[in-house]
Formats: sequence, C-alpha cells, structure tokens
Amino acid sequence: MDRLSKMKERIIVLFLALCAVMTLFVTVSIIAILLGESLLFFSKVSPVEFFTGTRWTPTIKPYSFGVLPLVIGTLMITIGAGLIAIPAGILSAIYLSEYASERTRNVLKPMLEILAGIPTVVYGFFAFAYITPYLKKIFPDMQAYNALSASIVVGIMIIPIVASISEDAIRAVPRSLREAGYALGARKPRVILTIVIPSALSGIVASFILGISRAVGETMAVTIAAGRTPRLANILNPDDWMKSIETMTAAMVEIGMSDVSGQSVAYKSLFAIGLTLFAMTFALNTVSYIVKMRFREVYR
Repeated sequence: MDRLSKMKERIIVLFLALCAVMTLFVTVSIIAILLGESLLFFSKVSPVEFFTGTRWTPTIKPYSFGVLPLVIGTLMITIGAGLIAIPAGILSAIYLSEYASERTRNVLKPMLEILAGIPTVVYGFFAFAYITPYLKKIFPDMQAYNALSASIVVGIMIIPIVASISEDAIRAVPRSLREAGYALGARKPRVILTIVIPSALSGIVASFILGISRAVGETMAVTIAAGRTPRLANILNPDDWMKSIETMTAAMVEIGMSDVSGQSVAYKSLFAIGLTLFAMTFALNTVSYIVKMRFREVYR
C-alpha cells in the first residue's frame, strides 16, 4: 500500500472516530444540562413536592409543581398505545414472516414502514379531525381532546417498530427448527406458537419495549389530540379516557412556548420534566437491552 493510500485511510479513520466522539459529546452534554438545570429547580422546589404533588400549575397562581398528573397522562397514552400496537405488530410480523409470499412481503412491509415516516403532527391532526368525531358517535360525552384518540393514533404510529423488529427476529429463527416441529406432526400454528415465537422471544420483547419507549416520548401527536389539561386521571376509569389530559411532553411544549422568564422556576421545571422523561426512557431501553441479552438465542 503506497503512502497516499495510507494517508487516505488514516483520514477516514480519524473522521469516523471524530463522529463517534461527537455523538458521545452531544449525549453527555444533554445529560449534563438536564442535571444542572434540574438541580437549580430542585433547589427551589422540593423533590418530594415535585414527584408526589397532584397539581401542575407552573404559570398560574398559586404555583404548583406536582408532576404526578403529567406522569399519569403519559402512562395512559403509553398503555393505550401498547394495547393497540403490540397485538397488531406481533400478528403482522407473524403473517409477514410465516404466511406471506416473498412477493406479498416485499409489498406489505414497505407499506407498513411508511407509517413510521409520516410526520407526527399529521397523526395528531388525523386523530383530532377524524378519530375523535367517529368515536363521539359511539361515546357522545367524549371531549374534543381526549386520551383515547391520542392512544389510538400513537398505537398506530408504533406498529411499524413492533412489527419490523419482531419480523426480523422471527425470520432469524432457523428453518431447521420449524422442520423439526413439522416432523413431529405439529401443524403450522402450533409450530409458530411453541417453537418460533419462544425462539425469537428476545427480539420480540425488545420490540415491545422500544415501541413503548417511543410512545412515552411522543410529543406533537399527543399535544394535538390529548389536549393540555393536567389532571390526576384514573387509568382504570373508562370515563377518564374520554376527557382531556396532559402528558409530560405536552407540558414541556406548553412551557417552552409560553412567555415565562428563562430564570424563572416555571422555566427550570421544563428541565426537571425532561430529566424525569429521560430517566423513564433510559430505564425502558436498559430493560430492553437486558432482556435481549438474557434471552438471546445464537444459531449456527
């Protein structure tokens, strides 16, 4: 290898290393800013009040900074979206990997993944303009902004994540395992349920958790569809799903767009919410990684 080629290779390696360092730097910077600004917030507001308070009025007197209503609102959207996306995603993955022909799969999978490319604001408008009016025919007392419509549209949004990752995990299961099941006289549905799904369990569970973490961090769709009413809802009460709520991300948007001072407690609360949201998504991704490593099957 001549000298010029070695120099080009070194430049490429240095560029790639620089990209990796920049990624690490950005991540550490975001975490440091969240921690620093959150500490300033908690120096003025008790962490106990923040995490256990039931009222969220950061810009309206009397000021209150209880994040619990926002956490409950976020959990409502996440649970509702998961109940829609997980069954639909896994069933789609099973059909694409086990039943669909290669031609059908090459058509359906790209169409399914198009859902992931639609802007979230479009999903929010779709929920407000179409899903809610349709649901109001069934539930006349439903409010214009409500948790149910937001959950449905976020569930549709994360179906591609669950379906795509699950389908890749299922297709990674060797065909020899399927043929062994057929040789024992098992029918295809039984082979899928007792051999294929358990063998691909790590990837499937990881897709569930990644989809749920996506729902936790969704912003524009829930801001438009769910409204901005921070209240301590009851997840088990069907009536509360018909009413407006506010999620953590929607509260961040509301504070960021308001005219509060950059040094005010209300503005600092934005970083405290962000840190809480980061901790939740980080925990979900960590669980996903642990599950993937714990139940991963290596085939040769």
